[in-house]
Amino acid sequence: MSEATIAVFPGDGIGPEVTAQAQAVLENCGERFGAAIRFVEAPLGGAAIDATGKPLPDDSLALARSADAVLLGAVGGPKWDDPKSDVRPEQALLGLRRELQLFANLRPIQVHARVVEAAPLRREILEGVDILFVRELTGGVYFGQPSERRQGAAGREAVDTIAYDESEVRRVVELAFGIARERRKKVTQVDKANILATSRLWREVTKEVGAEHPDVELEDVLVDAMAMHLLRRPADFDVVVTENMFGDILTDEASVLSGSLGMLPSASLGASLNSFGKRSGLYEPIHGSAPDIAGRDLANPLGSISSAAMLLRHSLGLEEAAVAVEAAVSGVLDDGLRTADLRQPDTRQVGCAEMGAAVIERLSR
Repeated sequence: MSEATIAVFPGDGIGPEVTAQAQAVLENCGERFGAAIRFVEAPLGGAAIDATGKPLPDDSLALARSADAVLLGAVGGPKWDDPKSDVRPEQALLGLRRELQLFANLRPIQVHARVVEAAPLRREILEGVDILFVRELTGGVYFGQPSERRQGAAGREAVDTIAYDESEVRRVVELAFGIARERRKKVTQVDKANILATSRLWREVTKEVGAEHPDVELEDVLVDAMAMHLLRRPADFDVVVTENMFGDILTDEASVLSGSLGMLPSASLGASLNSFGKRSGLYEPIHGSAPDIAGRDLANPLGSISSAAMLLRHSLGLEEAAVAVEAAVSGVLDDGLRTADLRQPDTRQVGCAEMGAAVIERLSR
């Protein structure tokens, strides 16, 4: 294959630590599987605000647009948390999603057998859990206008707008059905159709797409019921598709199934194709910047490393390499290695760097 360019945005807090381990794994895969990979690093989020005054500098955006894929750490922290500020690290994420047209966020939720005891739920609830959330990423309340705070007749007031059009819903639902056909052939669409007009549109369009895929089972679940079902019967779900805000909340809730936010990867995919004819995408663990443990070698890099596996699969077409990375992650957990967020009896606690090295050692076997 020709050389792949990966834009690396380490970001803030523990972002640089976990991203370094994911990058090392990608370098190892490039050598083992004959793939030429070039990494280009740039600031994003709080680090970019400090350096340039902007959370998403023009040069960083240009790099993201030209790259075959983007690897991101995390953004944000107390230093930039003033809610009244016009410039915030999180604006970088929304800007990248909008400018790169990253309309679908894939978040797999799997429970490793050796980590079950780290989760707060009973073993029998967690056995067999393998869910893929497909979250719409560029519409809904996070992007709707007007979105503002203002002075009203009764004092301070604020407004946010939820808006979706048919095409936005259809493209992400079609992606979910396509993925479900390669899995267990079941799609769960989550909405609030008893209250929201946008949810009724979601349900209507999803049924139309479902009719085109009669081999895939479709169910509609209200979001409040889904929040309960995720903790009572998570193994019943295969592919879950939903709008932006619901997906954001439900996937953070679902992280408890895996034992730690630090375990979970994500891929944000766009409609455009890169130089390999694959979907361009942004890959990041779902956790935040965790500034309280930054620089202390305590972070869990497995979410970032698993995000690198998704990068290999979806943006570079290197399925064999992706499977090898996922097997290596599973292997280090089988070996009893744990970072601080996954403390368990009869395991050995390691730091971020040692966990990353252990994954690479497993890859090299």
